[in-house]
Order: sequence, then structure tokens, then C-alpha cells
Amino acid sequence: EGDEQTGARIILRALEEPVRQLAENAGLEGSVVVNDVRKAEKGQGMDADTGEIVDLVAAGVIDPAMVTRSALQNAASIAKNILTTEAIVAEIEDKDGGGMPGGGMPDMGGMM
Repeated sequence: EGDEQTGARIILRALEEPVRQLAENAGLEGSVVVNDVRKAEKGQGMDADTGEIVDLVAAGVIDPAMVTRSALQNAASIAKNILTTEAIVAEIEDKDGGGMPGGGMPDMGGMM
């Protein structure tokens, strides 16, 4: 419960984002498609070309699961590092634009 439950909800929401974005890119309502995919049987998902829920392998839509899993593992690792680090160093933007601009070569008097 508590923090672990919150973390699980964040991960579940993050896993929905690719489906939501694909749906919106296809001109569909992302949240509706996410709910449809959630209710679909295992192995089914949205075909962005047709907007229909289909058997993805049979339709030739193949998601490289290893890439998705690797991205999730990397994100979790980074989140863990941030949470366990006592301080994070970030650059502060210089509001006055820095120092004087670099000088050029002086006039070469008498040269063409």
C-alpha cells in the first residue's frame, strides 16, 4: 500500500501511453482505445491502420517486446537512482547571458 501502490499506478499509466499516443496519431480518442485494449483478449490490440481491435500477430502488427521491456527496466533503474541519491546537480541557466562576446582580430592597418 501507500508508496508502492502509487508507484504501481504510475508504471501502469506509463505502459498505456504508447497505445494512447498511437490512437491519437491515428485520429482516434486515446482513452477510449486504451479501455478497449484493456478489455481485449491476450494478444489483441489496436491496429492503427484500421482502428480495430485485432489479433496483432495475425494482422502482422508486431511489437518488439524486448525493446519495451528494456525501456521499462532502464526507466525503473534511473528512477531508483534518483530516489536514492541525496543530491542531484543541475546547471542553473545564466539569466544575464554570460560574459562579453569574444573579440575578433584587431585592424591590420595598411593592409589591403
